Amino acid sequence: MTQPLPTARPHQVGLSEAGLDRLSAALESRIAAGHIPGAVALIARRDRVAFFRAFGRRDPAAAEAMGLDAIFRIYSMTKPIVSLAAMMLWEEGRFLLSDPVAKFLPEFADVRLAGGATPARAITIQDLLRHTSGLTYEFRGAGPVHRAYMDARIARRDQTNAEQAATLARLPLLHEPGTHWEYSRSTDVLGRVVEVIAGAGLAAVLAERVLAPLGMDDSGFFVPTAAQGRLAGGFARDPETGAGVSLLDVSAPPRFESGGGGMVSTAADYARFLQSLLNGGLLNGGQRLIGRKTLELMTADHLGGVPAAADLLAPGHGFGLGFAVRRTAGLAPFPGSVGSYFWGGAAGTTFWVDPAERLCAVLMIQAPGQREHYRVLFRDLVYAAIAD
Repeated sequence: MTQPLPTARPHQVGLSEAGLDRLSAALESRIAAGHIPGAVALIARRDRVAFFRAFGRRDPAAAEAMGLDAIFRIYSMTKPIVSLAAMMLWEEGRFLLSDPVAKFLPEFADVRLAGGATPARAITIQDLLRHTSGLTYEFRGAGPVHRAYMDARIARRDQTNAEQAATLARLPLLHEPGTHWEYSRSTDVLGRVVEVIAGAGLAAVLAERVLAPLGMDDSGFFVPTAAQGRLAGGFARDPETGAGVSLLDVSAPPRFESGGGGMVSTAADYARFLQSLLNGGLLNGGQRLIGRKTLELMTADHLGGVPAAADLLAPGHGFGLGFAVRRTAGLAPFPGSVGSYFWGGAAGTTFWVDPAERLCAVLMIQAPGQREHYRVLFRDLVYAAIAD
């Protein structure tokens, strides 16, 4: 059985008990007001978990309280895990970051821009990792490229990763590769590249290389029948807008193992992943998952002056190989250290790693319409609780 992460009292790792009480009170009051059904929050500092609490209800349809072992759909928090697996293959010399995607997926040899022009250069694997491929997400706009994605039903679950990649290769690019940071289905394509290089399905590759070594026993692309009583749910309608809320069906193994957004996990499982990153790629027992310099490369800014969508990358931030990264201490409307890195999921899950503070934190909720508020609220109150 997987051993729990080491724990400490907050004051032993420089966190304020009063500050953490304020964080708890904020979440409890929002839950009492019917804003979100429940949450699980975990904060680790200086290699020990100092705050791990469950709030509210696991599912609005049930009277059951939220448990620390609740399982959440993590959507785009899948991306860092897939990116790490890809870079583990890179460490084996299986590809170069500058390699064209078409080297592994030949259908990408003939991609076109909207209007039919040939791009000035090929899409590289680095482009997939940093979202400069020219691909997009169908929900990121209403132009002809986004409509083409919608018409192709690019998000459908009854397809394989290979089938989706082949469809994407036939659709027009939104931008020239390397010229814009555009949040996209790049990591879905990266997942397919991983499958081709490793010679196995994405779920199997992740299980072997990342999940099993880290003891992430409740993480994967579906929730087994015996564990479905721990699956967290959301409100049927958003409490502010009244819009319907639809969450991913994770009750059975999917055909489409979305590298960009298909996984489930628990707060404790994901904290194991984050702690290994904070340790420079080391597991608790000293076994190395990935090299320290590889991780430095992944968590450095790879955009430079490449323009990015301001709604997803706040001022003072860039993007690495699977993570948003903080470039300046100021500018953004939330706290953090230069060099910290993070991302979140569509249903409201969020995490970050702050090497300067030796801190990592994860918040799990299932409230798509409230994700922006809670990402910032959680971060604000965690940093406010740092005492030394």
